[in-house]
Amino acid sequence: MRFEELNWMDVEEYLTRDDRVMLVIGATEQHAYLSLLTDVKIPQALADAASNQTGVLIAPTVNFGCSPYFRAYPGTISLRSTTLLALVEDVICSLAHTGFKKILILNGHGGNKGTETFLSELADQLPGVNLRWYEWWQSHSTEEVGVKYNLKPAHANWLEAFPFTKVAELPSDRKTPPTIPGIMDSALARQTYGDGSFGGDYEVSEQIMNELFNASLKDVLQLLHFE
Repeated sequence: MRFEELNWMDVEEYLTRDDRVMLVIGATEQHAYLSLLTDVKIPQALADAASNQTGVLIAPTVNFGCSPYFRAYPGTISLRSTTLLALVEDVICSLAHTGFKKILILNGHGGNKGTETFLSELADQLPGVNLRWYEWWQSHSTEEVGVKYNLKPAHANWLEAFPFTKVAELPSDRKTPPTIPGIMDSALARQTYGDGSFGGDYEVSEQIMNELFNASLKDVLQLLHFE
């Protein structure tokens, strides 16, 4: 259940029986043949599935993140880190002010990692508010699926190729991971990564992807038990 489906009175009524909310933070950036909003679509799908099972509300999604290294790829929209931190702070403070005391942040983008550290500082300013952070691709559950099938996860490869993130036909061959020369500007990053994938299989079977999604969903459901 998303905010967009409710009015303010609905949210006020919800808060009389539950003080949990999920906040999705993603990015708009190149993902090779996948959707530019892949980093939004995956955590949003997890949030929707978790909400369907628990009834926990989902706040409006933060669709933009920090992706300076991909700005040479058309379609990428990158925030400065200071902008993202200020935005997330304002959103969380607003949620806390109206009565949400248990906030699960579902991050879909590695470039937003600094936000987690910032939230540790923010927690000191919000006594009584419980903040939790989850990155689905970094979880042990995701790692176990990769190990089970001898698959290496990477940006814009099989790991993110869910049916709902595919917007074009994917190559059938495997991509050799490129050699990374170090810290790169966006022009060098495009030259290095080519189509944008970091290498490996572009896609795998639907069975594996379902297993991956369900493993991550189980993580989210567990995190929603704040007690």
